[in-house]
Amino acid sequence: METFMGHTQTASYLTGPKFGGSGAPTFLPSISTMQSSYKAYDAYPAPSPLRRSLTTLPWRPSTYYQTAQVNPSTAVTKSLPEPLGYTNQLSELDSIKVPPVFVAARSALYTRYTPNDWSHSNNSNYMASDRVRSSAERLRMDTARLCLETADKTVRTQTDVGKRLGERIGDIQLWKTEVNHETDNMITEIATLVEKKRILEKALQETENPLHISQECLYNREKRQQIDLVHDQVERELIKEVDIIKRCQEKMRQTVERANMQLSLNRAAQHELEKDSGNKILALNLDGTCHTLKNTSRGINFHDGIQRIDNTLSVPETWAKFSNDNIQRSQSERAASKQMRNEIESVLNQCSNEMWSQWNGVNVGFNQRVQETNETRNKLQTHLSRVLQETFDMEKNIELLKKAIQDKEAPMQVAQTRLTTRTHRPNVELCRDPVQHRLVEEVAEITGTVENLQAKLRQAENALQHLLRTKSTLEQDLSVKNNSLFIDREKCLGMRKTFPMRSSY
Repeated sequence: METFMGHTQTASYLTGPKFGGSGAPTFLPSISTMQSSYKAYDAYPAPSPLRRSLTTLPWRPSTYYQTAQVNPSTAVTKSLPEPLGYTNQLSELDSIKVPPVFVAARSALYTRYTPNDWSHSNNSNYMASDRVRSSAERLRMDTARLCLETADKTVRTQTDVGKRLGERIGDIQLWKTEVNHETDNMITEIATLVEKKRILEKALQETENPLHISQECLYNREKRQQIDLVHDQVERELIKEVDIIKRCQEKMRQTVERANMQLSLNRAAQHELEKDSGNKILALNLDGTCHTLKNTSRGINFHDGIQRIDNTLSVPETWAKFSNDNIQRSQSERAASKQMRNEIESVLNQCSNEMWSQWNGVNVGFNQRVQETNETRNKLQTHLSRVLQETFDMEKNIELLKKAIQDKEAPMQVAQTRLTTRTHRPNVELCRDPVQHRLVEEVAEITGTVENLQAKLRQAENALQHLLRTKSTLEQDLSVKNNSLFIDREKCLGMRKTFPMRSSY
């Protein structure tokens, strides 16, 4: 490869003149062709891959700088049969050997040019040179102007992008602050609701104590005996208390479930806020990095075709609406959570008041029932003491009757002996005299008296048996009353001295 003025000899402007459309010889392409060979910098697509070469720059058309191969073995001094022919370019010389000197001299008359041809050729070269220099000068002026315009436009565009990045960073920072503030409020609300739910769950567990006591009272009262096993007001109040406690437990369970659902919604809103905040922090870092980039920054590089990739998912309006929707959702959930906390407090107070009122009502019923049973037991003891006294008196009366009957045996024996003895009187001496009449009356009188006494004795013995049965009944009833008093006063009221859960929350 041989070079001439820095380029190969086969360059397009060294291969001889070319004839344009007007017939005049030319060494360079026309201005219109030259102007259409490049584009403005803004619209010129970057080559792929972009090579740092003069042949690829948009303001250095390849027409003037493209090189060609040359055959160095061809002599430059070869005679030309057609000096101005198209085929007589350096890269396409006719394959004709140089003739001998004498032969060339002999044919000189046929190959020489006229002075007019020589002058015309020189003038043509002068004119072509002027045209080419004018065109090159215009091109240089246009190139300098274009470079200044593009540099100024690039600086203004880069400054505008930096300004917009700063505004974008401010917007992101503003929304990030709002999202973080709402996240803090949501975290506080979640902690408050969790504490309220914990109190409600603790209260739900504490309701097992009064429920157990009420059921234990019912089980203990089942141990009452005989007539005292009655469905009284206390038992009805106990059953009502069990129903109230179970109803309150069910209400508390439902409230706990709703609180758990609200906590799930709160945590979902918090997750969205934290996710949005994390995305904004990442975007803030990336945009901050972009905002600090300069032409002299490290890490800048070519990324061919990146401007044609559109992976955006939102516009500024939808971007702001997304964060605003998250904040509004969080505020709505916080309002619902606050209402849930008020409902928990209402349920706690309502259930506590209901159970406390019923607890006091049952205790009042127990006290009244114990008082009634105690009064009845005292009356039974009074009657029992009277029956015992009467039984004692009746026993003494029976002993008296038996002694009276026994005391009638001797007079009866005397009278009957007298009558028997008088039956041994002889003959006419067997006279029904007044003595006989009186002895018969005496025996009859004593017999009647004994019969009356025996009848009274039987009545007394029957009365004694009734008294004994009454005594047994009273003693048994008194034992039943004592058992009922022990159950109601000792077992039941002993467990119900204090309310087994807090009266207020």
